[in-house]
Amino acid sequence: SANERIGNRGRGFILGRMPWPYLRAIESRNEMWQTADTVTEHCPFCALPSGRIVDSNAHGLVVRDAFPVSPGHTLIIPRRHVRSFFDLDSDERVQLLDLLESAKRVLEGEFHPHAYNIGINDGAAAGQTVPHLHIHLIPRYHGDQSDPRGGVRWIFHEKADYWSKR
Repeated sequence: SANERIGNRGRGFILGRMPWPYLRAIESRNEMWQTADTVTEHCPFCALPSGRIVDSNAHGLVVRDAFPVSPGHTLIIPRRHVRSFFDLDSDERVQLLDLLESAKRVLEGEFHPHAYNIGINDGAAAGQTVPHLHIHLIPRYHGDQSDPRGGVRWIFHEKADYWSKR
């Protein structure tokens, strides 16, 4: 499997191994982040330790996700505290997409994925838990799901499978 081939490289914290008080602190912060208008003081992406940053440019940072869904799961984060992709200016957008491309090249060399999901949860209704924009670059591997067709469409299970007769 991809996990056996890749081992623990690039993995962040494993949720199941985190002490309960730490998990409660995360839940409390998430509740605050979802309701606060200005959260830069408590935003985990505004105060990333330099050791977590694997690449950067004038407008953005690249880090490995602390709760990866696959080996190499990476986040591209704007330096400016902004909640939505639609609030970026054009220079920020271009530079974040440049970082996305360079992060893909790094993942190809280190993890050799077969495909990618690229996603943004933009707003609480879309599942955003930290209201600081971040782009997920999720490496995918043959066999990591029995049937990966539909990709992100599976957020609505009843509408995801459009290719078979039901």
